[in-house]
Amino acid sequence: MKIINLRREKGLHGRRVAATVQWEDSQRPSMELYYETEGLFADDLICNPHAFLIACCMPALYHGEERIFIDAAVSPEVKEGLGAAMRWIRHWRYGERRRLAIIEAAGEALPATHGPRRAGMFFSGGIDSLGALRENRFVYPPEHPWSIRDGLLVCGLETEDLEKFDHVKESISGLGKTAGITLIPVYTNVRQLDTDWMFWEHAFHDAVFAAIAHAFSRRLNIVSIASTYDIPNIKPYGTHPLLDTCYSSHEVLIRHDGLCLTRLEKTKLVADWDGVLAKVRVCNRSDHYEHSRLNCGICNKCVRTMLALETLGALDTATSFPASPLTREMVADAVDIYDTTVCFFEELIAPLKKRGRHDLAQVIEEKIAAYQERRERRCVRHVLSNTLRAKVKRFDRRYLNGRLKRMLTHGGEVSQS
Repeated sequence: MKIINLRREKGLHGRRVAATVQWEDSQRPSMELYYETEGLFADDLICNPHAFLIACCMPALYHGEERIFIDAAVSPEVKEGLGAAMRWIRHWRYGERRRLAIIEAAGEALPATHGPRRAGMFFSGGIDSLGALRENRFVYPPEHPWSIRDGLLVCGLETEDLEKFDHVKESISGLGKTAGITLIPVYTNVRQLDTDWMFWEHAFHDAVFAAIAHAFSRRLNIVSIASTYDIPNIKPYGTHPLLDTCYSSHEVLIRHDGLCLTRLEKTKLVADWDGVLAKVRVCNRSDHYEHSRLNCGICNKCVRTMLALETLGALDTATSFPASPLTREMVADAVDIYDTTVCFFEELIAPLKKRGRHDLAQVIEEKIAAYQERRERRCVRHVLSNTLRAKVKRFDRRYLNGRLKRMLTHGGEVSQS
């Protein structure tokens, strides 16, 4: 992979920084990777080579590129961090046979000199980002350099529809004022490096956030990514405390924030924050957005959040959700439980029962039981598959002298001798 032609130029919305990305070992088309912001923040967006290198690292690993060459000077700590990040993802997802892309740069960058800068975060208006921001307000006084003052809202990750993004931006800007941060709109096509959802979820999105943060290194020197999970439930994932620091540099420290709070504890922090609950946005179903409301109230994420608010006695005041009552049928229709979400529902059962909502708790218990049954079946199939594979290998070694293995490995024919 080659990253060349790094440049600043005029964009659709204001200032843009861009680079040409060319694949060398994968049959994929070249693209013009860009980051863009509006005129008010134009001077804060810089053509930082790290913003492009960090974004390209995981796609290069995923698609088997032998190297990543960037026609710019790169800091040695960034190269070292990306090497560690690739090793973590390889260890978690691909196995040790997956080759690592070698990073080659046109030179070595020395630490840049910037004036006073600020702490920021990626801000979607959801429970994770709001919970992390609220905790930050409790821990750090306003004058502390780690007190978050800016929120990056990104178009091109959840939706590329500019009209829908403008609707989100308008709604979230009011929430940003209530929460005491400056909202910075960002436009990018970085997801087009690879649009596979599983790759995004399990390997890519942390790198994308860090790459965007480096594009704003003139303004921000500390950027937080809100944690999805708390410490007991953290698992190998595309955003993880072991990965976040790997994407840091002498210019920007990437933090994994909110790791000590469960999702229900974050929800309580948000529910107790004056004026915030009426503007919270958890829904990704942009096709269901209404002019006065961004939460559809019927999808998995919405219903999960509404259940948490019900346990806190705060659902009636959450005007950011439809006013329809939370019923057993609604939960049964909306809730799907997976390995990545089961912990969010388990912590709701006891509080729901305590509030007398045994009907809702029962549905969640039934859903969790069905999930556990599916998981056990998968485990059994996996064990049986491994057992059968081992028996075939023993048979091949004992009676076929390894001919079956050679045929499958090299595409050759089994000798009749």
